[in-house]
Amino acid sequence: MRLLLVCVGGALGSAFRYAISGAMAQWLGPGFPYGTLAVNLLGSFLIGLIQEVGTTSVLIPDTTRLFLTVGFMGGLTTYSTFSYEAVRLMENGAWPQAWLNVILTPATCLTACVLGIALGRTLVGLKGGL
Repeated sequence: MRLLLVCVGGALGSAFRYAISGAMAQWLGPGFPYGTLAVNLLGSFLIGLIQEVGTTSVLIPDTTRLFLTVGFMGGLTTYSTFSYEAVRLMENGAWPQAWLNVILTPATCLTACVLGIALGRTLVGLKGGL
């Protein structure tokens, strides 16, 4: 059952990543991997929030946390894609965009994760520290 939860979550996360990446490319253009940045930011924030709430309270059951973090976030976030896109930008001589991507993605994703953890702690605190 746990494997099925991870598989379904991964499929949903992958579909969500595909939709977001396509929408961002249409909205902001293909010159920078905005979609990859967006899903990594969202995924980093959500994994921080879900793990904090799930490991410090009973608000998110272990099976739901598994579905969301290993499954959905595993399909949603794209560090392998991030790496490939950064290298492709470098190979194409787009060094400013490549370095912007390499610096911006980890820095903002770590910040988003910290914010997710902080929100999780706030939510758990509001619920009486379950």
